[in-house]
Amino acid sequence: MTKRTNKQYPNDFKQEAVALVIEQGYSVVEAAASLNITDKLLYNWVAKFKQQDEDSELSKDERAELVQLRKDNKRLLMEREILKKASAFFGKRNEIKYSFLKSLGKQYPVAISCKVMRVSKSAYYAWRKRPAIIISAQTLNLHRRAKALFEDSRGSLGSRELAKKLRKEDFDVSRHRVIGLMKRLGLVVKQRIAYKVTTKRKDSDAVADNLLNMNFNPLGPNQVWAGDVSYLKTGEGWLYLAIVMDLFGRRIVGWHTSKRMTTDLIEHAFLKAHRLRQPPKGLVFHSDRGSQYTSKHFRSLLKRLDCRSSMGDVGACWDNAVVERFFGSLKHDWLFKVAQPTREHMKQDVAAYVKYYNLERLHSSNGDQSPIEYENSFRKVSGWT
Repeated sequence: MTKRTNKQYPNDFKQEAVALVIEQGYSVVEAAASLNITDKLLYNWVAKFKQQDEDSELSKDERAELVQLRKDNKRLLMEREILKKASAFFGKRNEIKYSFLKSLGKQYPVAISCKVMRVSKSAYYAWRKRPAIIISAQTLNLHRRAKALFEDSRGSLGSRELAKKLRKEDFDVSRHRVIGLMKRLGLVVKQRIAYKVTTKRKDSDAVADNLLNMNFNPLGPNQVWAGDVSYLKTGEGWLYLAIVMDLFGRRIVGWHTSKRMTTDLIEHAFLKAHRLRQPPKGLVFHSDRGSQYTSKHFRSLLKRLDCRSSMGDVGACWDNAVVERFFGSLKHDWLFKVAQPTREHMKQDVAAYVKYYNLERLHSSNGDQSPIEYENSFRKVSGWT
């Protein structure tokens, strides 16, 4: 078996070949074909000639500067490539960044990769030396459920409420553990500031007595309801929402939206609740002293349905605090976190939150049960239907 050797060409031949390209305007392919050599070989000769020609015109300092510039350019190109690949990992915890750096392998120098990811090189090497942490199936399921519950709440569940939710699903977790879990998974509660607009009654409208005196805990369902109106801002303009809440379990039993804030708005909400629940005579309906609730038309409706009206005192917002808290959670925890381009979109989003609120949202006043869970537990004990 003979050893393969590369053909050697004299310098004069190389210079003539390069001259065809540099001086006579031949393309590399044409010159290579005429000399019966490969394109790649001629490319190398031309590049080497240009490099030698460039270096011969530079001083010692200029050559050193050129070498440094080439190094810097190469480093910047690598940093740019790493940035493109790493965009999804910024803002994540260091362990995730370390895993990404490890996946790069020997493609880029570790020092440059760590600099781009803004992590310590020594910390990365220390992580590499640590034994891998094996996540059990139970822990993985805990992480998945925590993220799912947090996302279902539209990012509104704090550590206390998330811990309650997880314990209801038979996860043995403390609030302290959930705080660490939320930090590890990057679950951060975000809220926005709400706006508040109120209406004033007409002086000619009658005001009902305050029958509650801030006693928001009736002994059973359909004994005391409360209602209020709120303004919801959309890309098309304002949308007005009226709700009716059964104070026993904090359940929303009726609601209605409209482009206009009129008496019809609150009447529709109340009638929806009345048809759904069919409360007994003597039901107390509590509200503020807004012009819609003090109007003759709405007072006549309550009288016709054998319901008693109750109204909070002037300037005492806490007289209807339970309903105010509902509007606060509706806006802060839900509506303000997504764009609301149209009134129809807002209406559908309100419906989604009412469903979530009644079925999923836990209340400390209900013994950490949702409104519907609390009513169902009362039904089992009392036989109420």
